[in-house]
Amino acid sequence: MKREVVRVEPISSWLERWKAPASAVTRAGNMIFVSGLPPFDPATGEIAAGASIERQSALVMEQLKQCLAAAGASFDNVMKCNIFCTSAKHFAAFNAIYRTYFPNDLPARIFVCIPEWTGPFDVEIDCIAMV
Repeated sequence: MKREVVRVEPISSWLERWKAPASAVTRAGNMIFVSGLPPFDPATGEIAAGASIERQSALVMEQLKQCLAAAGASFDNVMKCNIFCTSAKHFAAFNAIYRTYFPNDLPARIFVCIPEWTGPFDVEIDCIAMV
């Protein structure tokens, strides 16, 4: 099965500006893969450095929503999310935001604490969806 790259503007351009060696979204058949993305400020395309974990989480979830839509999917199609965060202290605050996007029928997921990123942010989420 051939991989199709799905461009998601302006997110794809922001990734290119940061020289990230990844596509925002790829698709193969009925499977959709969304890359982990930093919390880009939608007004500037810059990473929302210094933003609260709530703001970063909401930005990342909105980007995830946009990426899914570009590939013809929605949160209802998500099978699994991988959440990477710099501290377990953010677990409750992140979950409060996450639950607004997945109020029912939650997908499988993992929450992994990592020591640091290559940029000034605290959370990143990737997902797999099927349509």
